[in-house]
Amino acid sequence: MERNTYIRFDWAIKRLLRDKANFSVLEGLLTVLFNDQTKIVEILESEGNQQREDDKFNRVDIKAKNSKGEIIIVEVQNTRELYYLERILYGTAKAITEHISLGETYKEVKKVYSISILYFDLGKGSDYLYHGTNRFVGVHTNDELLVTAKEEGVIVQKLPGEIFPEYYLIRVNEFNQVAKTPLEEWIQYLKTGVINPDTKAPGLPEAREKLRYYDMSQEERHAYDEHVNAIMIQNDVLNTAKQEGLDEGRAEGRAEGRAEGRAEGRAEGRAEGRAEGQKEKALDVALNLKSMGLPVEMIAQATGLTAEEIEKIQ
Repeated sequence: MERNTYIRFDWAIKRLLRDKANFSVLEGLLTVLFNDQTKIVEILESEGNQQREDDKFNRVDIKAKNSKGEIIIVEVQNTRELYYLERILYGTAKAITEHISLGETYKEVKKVYSISILYFDLGKGSDYLYHGTNRFVGVHTNDELLVTAKEEGVIVQKLPGEIFPEYYLIRVNEFNQVAKTPLEEWIQYLKTGVINPDTKAPGLPEAREKLRYYDMSQEERHAYDEHVNAIMIQNDVLNTAKQEGLDEGRAEGRAEGRAEGRAEGRAEGRAEGRAEGQKEKALDVALNLKSMGLPVEMIAQATGLTAEEIEKIQ
């Protein structure tokens, strides 16, 4: 690696940016995204907010608040997940309920922004940044509903988008352009680890100083290299599995389609083929990584398997 090599963001957030002294790096990304001064509240472990044994894992990596006190939750995801949209919905719902106490009025409900930094292919689309919000639009008139309410003797008008959660999906691998804006410089770093020497984007000058590869100890560099290698293997294998699953699904879909309807059969075949193909390939990768001596936590991150599934592999 060259001397100006910087550590990948997904690794840095887990190992090197957890100290409050380093929060300025992370706050820079959010400040650029929202064009608003944002402060990190805390950084959580992947299962850090699991309240009970049967609770779903809500892998919130960063929790922040903007200048209005609204909540921002950010997660970095390397591994494909079948129900990813359902998971981020769960995460926003949980953030909302955690910030309103029993007996408080619904006026205290906080708006939540969900930011997903994705290093995998979530679906079809040509942009690297997608934004979703709630709007109520007239079925016949196509106008947007403006809600009015009386608060403290004053009529207040609100758009649903001012209250309901908003979602940002950053599809890192889809960024293929020259970075010209601060946000593009950040996406360039997220994807490639490249930080322009003359960058003025909030957070990136600090990242240049804090995330130099050769500033790590030899042990840290070894662990980092293993992590990057595992991610590369995982992406390669799951991409192959996805293609194999699609091919199998199309074949099964055609066969079933002759009996039950071509459209329905193809859809079911594709879904089953993808799921089975990905699971089998993930198990193969986990076996290889386990034989290399990698810890279960890292194998789980690279493959998407549970610790229990990994322990059973022989």
